[in-house]
Parts: sequence; structure tokens; C-alpha cells
Amino acid sequence: MKSLLINAFVMVLLASCSGEKSETTQSTRSKSIPVNIAAIDTVNNTNMIVASGLISTEDEARLSFKIGGVIEKILVEEGQQIRKGQLLASLNSTEIDAQTKQAELGLAKAKRDYERASNLYKDSVITLEQLQNSKTGLEVAQQSLQQVLFNSKHASIYAPSDGFILKKLLNAGEITGGGSPVLVMSALGNSSKWVLRAGVADREWALIDKGDKAIITTDAFPGKSFSAVVTKKALSSDISNGSFEIELTMKVKGLKPAVGMFGKASINSSKATKGFSIPYEALLEANGQKGFVFVTNDQKTVKRIEVSIASIDNKNVVLSDDLSGYAFVVVSGSPYLKEGSPITVVK
Repeated sequence: MKSLLINAFVMVLLASCSGEKSETTQSTRSKSIPVNIAAIDTVNNTNMIVASGLISTEDEARLSFKIGGVIEKILVEEGQQIRKGQLLASLNSTEIDAQTKQAELGLAKAKRDYERASNLYKDSVITLEQLQNSKTGLEVAQQSLQQVLFNSKHASIYAPSDGFILKKLLNAGEITGGGSPVLVMSALGNSSKWVLRAGVADREWALIDKGDKAIITTDAFPGKSFSAVVTKKALSSDISNGSFEIELTMKVKGLKPAVGMFGKASINSSKATKGFSIPYEALLEANGQKGFVFVTNDQKTVKRIEVSIASIDNKNVVLSDDLSGYAFVVVSGSPYLKEGSPITVVK
């Protein structure tokens, strides 16, 4: 009798434990979130780089005085159209006039000295060497005057061609050194090529090659676009903002833009990079070039990771991050997920 009671008790206990285990399993399953997943595909990504800058002409000149001095006048402003031969700036002439007068007086004295030496040599008072030295002094004085007159001529800046003033680097009253840029102009003629100069980040710079094709748009010509090609890449960054300048030569097709217009270029990089394609629905919280996705390997739990967007369309998103360590991405059910959430794969 006692044995029967013990056996009955054991059976009741086992049934109770089995029931608790079943309830626990059922509770765990009920907490898992049903999701749809998709495989992460590897693709060769064609990079499209967007850059913006100002439209100008290819021929850009930095105008300066040959000699240093105090700037007396700057007769143009930034953005102003100029004509070939137009006076743009000049130096204060006080010092230059004094140097010219000094050179003229030196030449006059050298002439008198040579004439006197010639007469004395005829009378055998001085030697031939003394006469030759006097003649050399005259020639030196003549060359000194020529030099001063040449410098005086270049104490003013004249426009070398038709164009526009892009930058005014100095103002009247400031002191400039010989050869230091005062004005930056863009030449404008029938043979001038139009270019867009834009700054790009170092990663974008590395993806761009000379010869890459691009499309340029501007608000001045709505609905119109210009085909272009990358013709220059700077080998050093701009110290003011850290970007690298690239230059794209445009085909204007009869349209005539203005210097200083803002343009936007879409550059088709010739360098394909490895990317990872996921369905558009899998991307969460996209902001600019960043977003988030939920990934899984075991199809039981998920991990939330940040990703960088390389390109996007209505069906797929190409990511530039290395996702080779993950097999699947969650396509639906994401709003209910968090880091480490258990999942049940529906599809």
C-alpha cells in the first residue's frame, strides 16, 4: 500500500514538472517576434558621387604688380566684367617717380663723365683703361634707367583679356610685394572652356579619376543639364576646409553660363567597390548616408547595426559597409525589435 502511494506521488510530481516546462516553452515562443528575413547579397557597387561648386572658365589668372609698394587704387570689384587693356589697379607713384628721377640724373652724370674722359684721352691725359671704365659706367647708367622705366610701366595692372574679377585679395592703402597676387580674374573668350570647381572629401577623392564622366545641373537653367568630364584632381587639400578640389570641364551646348554660378555635379566613378545589397524595406532610420538594419545568423536572435548607404532605389539599398559576417537581414517586423530580441522566422 505504501509503495502504491509513493508511485502515485512521483507520477503527480513528474506531470507537474512536465506541465511547467511546457508552459515555459510556450511562454518563450509567445515572446519571440515573427519576422521576414532576406539574404544579404554581395554586389559590385558603381559609385555615384555628388559634388557642388562654382562655375568658371578654365583660364584663371592671378594678377600682381612686378614691384612692391603701397596700393593707391583698385578700380574693380568682385564679379565685375572687365575688358582687355582696362586699368584695374595702380601703386602709389611717389617712390617710383623718385627712382626714375634718380636714374635719369645718374645717366646724365655718366654721359658728362664719358665726354670728359674722351677729351682727356685725346689729349693723352688719361689711359685707355680709364676711358673704357667711363664708357662702362655710361652703359650701366643707361641700363639702370631702362630697368626703372620698365618697373614703372608695371606699377599698374591692366586686364590681359576680357573676363570677370573672381577675387579681390588686397585693398587700396595696403602694401604689397612684387609678384604677390592682388586680383584673381577669369578669362572669357570664344575659345574659353567652362569648368566647375568643387570640393570633395578624401574618400570621394580616392574614388574619382581623371576622365570620369559627370552631369552638371544649375538653377539658372531648370530642366537643362551639361555633360562634363573630370580633368583635374588636386594633390593637396584646401587648408581652410580640408576638402580636395576637382575640376570638371563642361560642354555648354550653346548655353552660356555666367562666372560664379552655383552648379551641382553627379560624377559616375569608374572605380567599382564591393557592396552589399538589401531590400529597401530592411533599412531603418535613414538619415543622409547613414541608417540602421537588424541582422541575424542563427535566425533566432537579431543584432542592430549602423550602416552606410552607397546607393538607393525603390527596391534595393546598396551598403558600403562590410556585412560579410552576417547572413540575413530582417525585412519586416523591425518596429518591434531591439538588440538581442528573439525572433521566429515566418518567411
